[in-house]
Amino acid sequence: MPSTTSHVWARPVAIDGTSAIPTPHPGSNTKETADSMKGFVDDIGRLTKGNADFRRVLYTSHHLQLVLMTLPPGGEIGSEVHKDRDQFFRVEAGDGEITIDGTTHRVTADFAMIVPAGARHNVRSVGSTPLKLYTLYGPPNHLDGVVRATKADADAEPEHFDGKTTE
Repeated sequence: MPSTTSHVWARPVAIDGTSAIPTPHPGSNTKETADSMKGFVDDIGRLTKGNADFRRVLYTSHHLQLVLMTLPPGGEIGSEVHKDRDQFFRVEAGDGEITIDGTTHRVTADFAMIVPAGARHNVRSVGSTPLKLYTLYGPPNHLDGVVRATKADADAEPEHFDGKTTE
């Protein structure tokens, strides 16, 4: 399956094709001016479980980035170090392992993991079903809106955050 790259969304789109940012309810305290930010509001569990892509960047702000990931059984993100950014993971489905600086932990649905900047880490799917998780990078790590269907696609088309945010 060929990968798809989208650089900037004017408004994030959910996996099911609907808007990932609902319109504020009338009477809410949300300011609605031309320069107001919308942020990201959606059912992250549903989006994560519905994601089939290795990497799908959902939202990028100046200081954080939300990314969905799916690792097939036996798959992994690959050992890596982010010298200048922290990373948070949360598992929504499947069984996995995370190794942080040589210490390995088993993880499953509802587990959260934080990898501090500078720590070598890897996440692996060790179950019979895909490991479905989302991650927050602080600061952002990938181009906004990028989608890589497989790890091979991600390895073949490396990219890094260019300063452009979702909104």
